[in-house]
Amino acid sequence: MAIKVAPATRKTVAYLRVSTLDQDLEKNKSDILHFANHHDLGKVNFVEEIASGRKPWRERQIAQVLEELQSGDAIIVAELSRLGRSMLECMEILALATRKGIRVYSVKGSWQLDDSIQSKIIALAFSMAAEIERDLISQRTKEALRFKKAQGLTLGRPKGPGKSKLDTFRPEIESLLANGSTQRFIAQRYHTTEANLHNWLKKNGLKVIK
Repeated sequence: MAIKVAPATRKTVAYLRVSTLDQDLEKNKSDILHFANHHDLGKVNFVEEIASGRKPWRERQIAQVLEELQSGDAIIVAELSRLGRSMLECMEILALATRKGIRVYSVKGSWQLDDSIQSKIIALAFSMAAEIERDLISQRTKEALRFKKAQGLTLGRPKGPGKSKLDTFRPEIESLLANGSTQRFIAQRYHTTEANLHNWLKKNGLKVIK
């Protein structure tokens, strides 16, 4: 039987991300406070961030917010597009929030993702769609490599000692990293360990992820 969390113990965070200094944070704050009051979400803790839309979500404050919040807590945004820089990122964030039992609210459209059966089904669809998108990215990269090979360019792992089987897939891995894939996901895709992938990323000057 599910244990209900008393409203007083729940935490509500409003995540505000803008890409330029001239966007109206105060109006967003006002809209969010009105929304929170209407939905009885209690005290709102604001997390403000000015970040480029090109910055992956795991490098932004939303990642820390998701890490710190617990089941029963809530995130409010002015609109869902403020969560991630792409549909893939938004789906990953929403799927993660659902797995942790974190409710997500969007002022625009009065949208919510909670612990209802309907929301869990939506979150599962988000997770599956994100997986499909990552597969499509990998497929497009492989097609690009085949095209280069057809043009006579030399591909594949360079000969010589100290080379890794991951060298062959570097363009694919870079694409997956850019789209926010986790280290575990990449390691499983290329049949290696997370430790080996971690060392390979460091050796090649690529960003080490968790």
